[in-house]
Amino acid sequence: MATQVKERPAGSAAVADFDVLIVGAGISGIGAAWHLQKQAPDRSFVILESKDTFGGTWETHKYPGIRSDSDLYTFGYRFKPWVGPPIASAAEILKYMGEVINENGIDGHIRYGHRIERASWSDADRSWTVSGTADGKPFTVTANFLWMCQGYYRHEKGYTPEWPGMESFKGPIIHPQTWPENLDLKGKKVVVIGSGATAATLVPAIADSCAHVTLLQRSPTWFFPSPNANELADTLRQLEIDENWIHEIVRRKILHDHGEMTRRAMEEPEGVKAELLEAARMFLPPDFDIAKHFTPSYRPWQQRVAFLPDGDLFQGIAAGKASVVTDHIERFTEKGILLKSGEELEADVIITATGFNLCITGDIDFVVNGKPVNFADTITYRGMMFTGVPNLVWVMGYFRASWTLRVDLLGDFVAKLLQTMKAKGATRVEVALRPEDKGMPLLPWMDPDNFNPGYLMRGMHLLPKRGDKPEWMHNQDYYAERNEIPAIDLEGAEFRYS
Repeated sequence: MATQVKERPAGSAAVADFDVLIVGAGISGIGAAWHLQKQAPDRSFVILESKDTFGGTWETHKYPGIRSDSDLYTFGYRFKPWVGPPIASAAEILKYMGEVINENGIDGHIRYGHRIERASWSDADRSWTVSGTADGKPFTVTANFLWMCQGYYRHEKGYTPEWPGMESFKGPIIHPQTWPENLDLKGKKVVVIGSGATAATLVPAIADSCAHVTLLQRSPTWFFPSPNANELADTLRQLEIDENWIHEIVRRKILHDHGEMTRRAMEEPEGVKAELLEAARMFLPPDFDIAKHFTPSYRPWQQRVAFLPDGDLFQGIAAGKASVVTDHIERFTEKGILLKSGEELEADVIITATGFNLCITGDIDFVVNGKPVNFADTITYRGMMFTGVPNLVWVMGYFRASWTLRVDLLGDFVAKLLQTMKAKGATRVEVALRPEDKGMPLLPWMDPDNFNPGYLMRGMHLLPKRGDKPEWMHNQDYYAERNEIPAIDLEGAEFRYS
């Protein structure tokens, strides 16, 4: 159960002016608010959240077993010690976020139920005018600076491909993102379509409650099974070390180990593959076809490596409660799914754990000086600012490391940028190409050889362009950015103040 925060103030749909407007009260927005309070306490701010409570992703998803896919020592904020198991449930993460909100008085800054529809920048007014609806009534808020913390996917509806014959299936077809309340799977045959972290979470979570669950995947995913405990943290607690010290020490150790694994995945992919496969063999039956079902065609970390706490997915397969089928779908039938191989999987319930729809601006219409903004026509500055869009920073986390690591880094950056603007007497800042960037090739947001999950490839056309220089790309490398972002020269030619 999430910690409760205050109701939005009466009259909150009226016009109000703030220095900073934070969009979204999820893991990014709450982190942004903490950094703003601590590092730029002279700035007034408000958080607008479309839902009736905080949490973002952890409030949206209600499917069984919903948990983090990153360890909480690095997914948790650097300023708030994590004291639970490394892989945590949504309820545990919401409790942690609620503590951050209440301990730091952030609750009074959040306005719930405010759905933003339009954000318009005016050079004449030196402000963003943000408008939308709250309790069915229009609202308008103005702010000098926008901090976009709404995430990168559409919360209302997940991505489900259109397969032939879906209308003929007699049972329910469910996407985990819109999980129905009180769904009874007892005695049911369930097919879960997908191979990523959501599918790997769902299958063991429902294996005991249904007759049988089958994981149907088009292609395998790399999995990393490991105990859901941190031996170093447990040892330090036995020694009665302060939790703040434990958090910092364990966090550094995990980041060091994770950085080494990421490096080896790039430089020694065959060695990492062999280690992941050997870890799977420790859980699976000797006759299980690991080559077919758990050996992807891509190298580790070209897509996310999904964490399996205590190898729970593998344990379910070994116990006979779950099975894996690797094949392509020919069509849906009344009884289930017909595969390209000719096999028919019978099912009472089909769950499509097939990903989400990329949505980089939260379905908000952006306008700058009366002209609509198409973010795909902009060039990104380090994956957080965009050419032609003043006074705006967007939080996009890491794919290979915990999302929140970048929330903390960008919290430092935004606070430093705001204070630089104050020192200059500037009310406007924009990034722009420098003379030395003339003729720079403009490329898709992400190099597919670097990282290529389906949701990113489907939505690449929505994302800003990148250049071939570090300033004009989001390199997805926390281990470089932890040094590069603090060292950004805010007097550099790419920053235009007025």
